[in-house]
Amino acid sequence: MKMYISVFKLRFYNGLQYRAAALAGVATQFFWGFLIIMVFQAFYSHAEGTQPISLPQLTTYVWLQQAFLAFIMLWFRDNELFQLITSGNIAYELCRPSGIYNFWYAKLLAQRVSSALLRSLPILGIAFFLPRSYRLSLPPDPATLVLFLVTLVIGLFVLVSVSMLIYISVFVTMSPVGSLLIFSVAGEFLSGSIIPIPLMPDWLQDIVRLFPFHLSADFPFRVYSGHIPKEAALAGIVSQLLWLAFLILVGRAAMNRALRRVVVQGG
Repeated sequence: MKMYISVFKLRFYNGLQYRAAALAGVATQFFWGFLIIMVFQAFYSHAEGTQPISLPQLTTYVWLQQAFLAFIMLWFRDNELFQLITSGNIAYELCRPSGIYNFWYAKLLAQRVSSALLRSLPILGIAFFLPRSYRLSLPPDPATLVLFLVTLVIGLFVLVSVSMLIYISVFVTMSPVGSLLIFSVAGEFLSGSIIPIPLMPDWLQDIVRLFPFHLSADFPFRVYSGHIPKEAALAGIVSQLLWLAFLILVGRAAMNRALRRVVVQGG
């Protein structure tokens, strides 16, 4: 474990160097946050009847999406890993005295944590002091905040496990763009990043719950706002852990199978 912790630290500190990019990302995410909230405000002002999630809860949902975008987006990628696979330099990785799956997992995890740390604090800090109609609300109580942090961290591990499947699939497809498009388009919709899951029809919500994507985005954010009760949140944490174990087992098996078929040519 010391090796993987060291890898995590190195990639984490390296990720903290990109402050200018993070600042640009903060500006972009504020723009999209305001835009999405205004769209939902227009929708709610003309909607009839009671909606399944209140507008303040939905506003909080949007700001949490923007603040922790690095924790939920599948198109967040490490081009170095894609280059290793497609160029044949994966041979150097095979020479390391470590498992490739754990090594890459630590790198991807650190990359997302460092990016989220640089962007989330400014967004959250400002969103708490916006005018009421755009303001990020506080969680109902401290217990809810603790549950949110637990679900957010486990959700991050779930997402990284899914991301590992993207890189593993490139061993077969040799097309990073194709693998990213398939996973990111499907994952972004099924996670509630395009349409919040409570606003989806019931039959579509049933389909969404068959996949793990919502456990990294929709689930933690609705726990924060209190839209998901504490008892349901605890049950959801169990579901997160089961999916995490399943995805890691599948990822390890797929990685081992892919590495047995790797052919490296060159002089």
